[in-house]
Amino acid sequence: MRNIWFVAAAIVFVTSGGIACAEDAADPTSVKSEDGKYLDKDGSPTFKVAADGAVDWYTYSGYRRYHSECHVCHGPDGMGSTYAPALKDSLKTMSYPDFLGVVASGRKNVTTSQENVMPAFGDNPNVACYMDDLYVYLRARANDAVGRVRPAKHEDKTDAYAKAETSCMGK
Repeated sequence: MRNIWFVAAAIVFVTSGGIACAEDAADPTSVKSEDGKYLDKDGSPTFKVAADGAVDWYTYSGYRRYHSECHVCHGPDGMGSTYAPALKDSLKTMSYPDFLGVVASGRKNVTTSQENVMPAFGDNPNVACYMDDLYVYLRARANDAVGRVRPAKHEDKTDAYAKAETSCMGK
């Protein structure tokens, strides 16, 4: 229950900051960092890739979380499958609040040919506690900032990240 509240609070906070339209997902340029989390000009989490290819911690963690929870349906590296869409493409236009809402609450699309159901992950701490990581990784994939391999180099996990992770996971 706490995880659902956490996600809902993030959506309200971000939406009140004016990031409700999908066009805002288009510019991933990192303009500032808060304790290791890079943000774009609108305050949405984004990736940072150094000249030597090293990625920020959120991108690295997002890669790991995506491949432990999401790739079964959405395919390796966000490329999609016959079962679920390519998130690499979805994140080109999906806003941060929309992403949080779909992951937390799920989605059901019914067409004449098939029924697609994205389950809700708001109660799953292995997803809910890492939604920013997942968003950042998929945003990096959508912008071709990282390839289809595990990032070889990454920034260290910050103390602020570790503290938030411990709090969210209930440890």
